[in-house]
Amino acid sequence: MIVNILRFSFKSETTEEEKAEVLAAMRRTASVESVSFGIVGQDLGDPAEGYTHAYCAGVEDLAALERYMYDPVHLDGDPGILPHLARLSAVRLSDDTDPELAGKIMAMHLKKIATYPEWGRLLEAIPDVGVLAGA
Repeated sequence: MIVNILRFSFKSETTEEEKAEVLAAMRRTASVESVSFGIVGQDLGDPAEGYTHAYCAGVEDLAALERYMYDPVHLDGDPGILPHLARLSAVRLSDDTDPELAGKIMAMHLKKIATYPEWGRLLEAIPDVGVLAGA
């Protein structure tokens, strides 16, 4: 299992309606066929860290991760999600003991940026971003 946890906050100019649309798009992404489990909601961490919300999706393996990354729902959702984020940080974990797993995921991430350079630019445009491999 590969688990991707994204902690984020919205830009100050994002309206409540836009926030609701972003969260709905994230919930659609977290429920695509390749996702074993997903949740989107409030971040319960230290408010001083500046994160207000969190996204979590678990996929079975690298094949499922690749399907997830290229799922049309995911690809269609990101352009409406990423421009509204002020902060974005990722935590990834896995029960797979392959010591090369992080590198394999990074290679998938870089391939997606090469395939969809606009997606990479959307990530880079987030003012405070700490996301690597498989977002």
